[in-house]
Amino acid sequence: MIIALSSLKGGVGKSTLSLMLAAVIAEAGAKVLLVDADSQGSASDWAAAREVDGPFSVVGMAHANIHKQLPKLAADYDYVIIDTPPRIADVTRSAILAADVVLIPVSPTAFDNRASHSTTAIIKEAQVFKDDLLAAFVVSKKIVGTAIAANIVTALQDYDISVFQSPVSQRVVFAECASGHTLPELEAKGAAAKEIAALSRELLQFVKLEKW
Repeated sequence: MIIALSSLKGGVGKSTLSLMLAAVIAEAGAKVLLVDADSQGSASDWAAAREVDGPFSVVGMAHANIHKQLPKLAADYDYVIIDTPPRIADVTRSAILAADVVLIPVSPTAFDNRASHSTTAIIKEAQVFKDDLLAAFVVSKKIVGTAIAANIVTALQDYDISVFQSPVSQRVVFAECASGHTLPELEAKGAAAKEIAALSRELLQFVKLEKW
């Protein structure tokens, strides 16, 4: 299964969610590949910063031929996560064409209706060729103790795309993970771990799987 994290809006937490999901799926015992399709290379930098081998593999693939090159590479893995770039529609379009599921992170603090519309338009285009392609919004970088996320969920109801009910908050530990750590290595238990676990469970239900 190939899962793409896509949004043409920058700063919504695509790389963070990609790393967190890759880690939680790998922790369940699956063989996971994280494809870094973002020219900023956040996932690649994460892998380079580790002092030991990570629980999942990372490969750079920041070009518009992902849907052609990835199937052969993906055959060696149980799950593939694609971290896509902001603003580069061709790469995002290719990643979505390669995917079975697309998660669209939306930040309450940086909600851009135009970017959401552009991203969903690409998904709708892809669904013409892949009518079984799944897609859902994920509220990312929620500010703890505020009701802003609820307002965003309401706004997203205008799109004909599912909205996950498991938001991921903006937390210091996620920023600390960027230096080459996984969440279980820094905080095996706690609010951040519970949020990622909840998101993982909702994703499992969404794709109709019992476990990773």
